[in-house]
Amino acid sequence: MSVSEAEAFEAGMSLSVDARRRLAIRLLASVNPDGAFDQAAESWLRTEVVAAYDALKADPSRGIPAEGLRAEFEAKWAARS
Repeated sequence: MSVSEAEAFEAGMSLSVDARRRLAIRLLASVNPDGAFDQAAESWLRTEVVAAYDALKADPSRGIPAEGLRAEFEAKWAARS
């Protein structure tokens, strides 16, 4: 007998926070059993993120001030409601 996603979610929500955390970790691990995601994330961090960091460090004017970024996120969030 299989359980629907909604039924599994409802059953999971009845668990304690610690049990849900452990279950979430196990479920995530089952999606990526061979570590492909971890390898891809590591590669992305070492290539694209490092390149973006180096570019920003070389030319800080490319950066977006935190206040402006926060205001942009808040406006987008408010528009969703």
